[in-house]
Amino acid sequence: MALVTTALIGLVFGFALASPPGPMNAIIAEESVVRGWLAGVRAGLGAFTADACFFVLAYLGVVAIVDESALLQGLMVAAGGVLMLYFAYGAFEDARSASSFVETDTDEDQKGFQKAFVLALTNPYQIVFWLTVGVHMLDDKAIDVFAEVPYVGQQLAGTLVVQAGSPTLIVGFFLGILVWVAGFPATLVSVGKRVDRFAPVVAGSSAVVLAGFGLYFLADASGTLVGLF
Repeated sequence: MALVTTALIGLVFGFALASPPGPMNAIIAEESVVRGWLAGVRAGLGAFTADACFFVLAYLGVVAIVDESALLQGLMVAAGGVLMLYFAYGAFEDARSASSFVETDTDEDQKGFQKAFVLALTNPYQIVFWLTVGVHMLDDKAIDVFAEVPYVGQQLAGTLVVQAGSPTLIVGFFLGILVWVAGFPATLVSVGKRVDRFAPVVAGSSAVVLAGFGLYFLADASGTLVGLF
């Protein structure tokens, strides 16, 4: 029962961190409504793979190098901001060209994995998570599960505290992300098949979200880099 409880807590942890609105879900949403469920899942798996890479790097201690270098952090955030603006332009073009939901499976659809993977590697939210809570997920320390959830972390802090150090928690955490990766695109596709204008509206909203985060992160990175020099 203890193992099942730990796995369920890990699943809730992963799901809670993957589900809030942000640049990664904007990419997944755009891919899902414009190109179909499989394209959305591919994009989600790109972000999932980046998290798996961060986990391995955290386990090996490589993440500590980023934590100790403000310059490297600033450059990574700046790169993420530029990528978000670039993908925002692509989402805007999709919003203009998509008249309704169309489910396809072309080479263009398969680029969602690469887009999400590269963006996730420079996504400040994921970087900060793995520099803080993520790096301690295999340590024998208490983790406040909801404290690091974007936007509502302060309100939910202390709601669910779990003792880290269990591989079961890690398995549950990544399973929670996979549940979101499969379920979020499925929900969007289901609605898109019923509402003709849903695809261009979601693609346009994704463009706005990506552009907003891109500008915000570029401003943040500029402040960091200017302060260093």
